[in-house]
Amino acid sequence: MNEYFFQCPYCWEEISMLVDISVRTQKYIEDCEVCCNPIEVFVQCQDGIIIEFDAQNIEQ
Repeated sequence: MNEYFFQCPYCWEEISMLVDISVRTQKYIEDCEVCCNPIEVFVQCQDGIIIEFDAQNIEQ
C-alpha cells in the first residue's frame, strides 16, 4: 500500500488515500476525508509504481 496525496475535486483541500500498488488497474468511489463528498478514483500501477491517478467529482 502506498499513500497518495491529491487535491479534492470538491473542497480543493489536499487529502490522501491508500493505494494498493499490487493491483494494476483500479476504479472505485471513496469519500473525501474533509468534506465527505464522493470521489471517483482511477488508478493505474505498473511494477509497484503509480503511473496514472485521476480523481473526479461525481455529478449528482
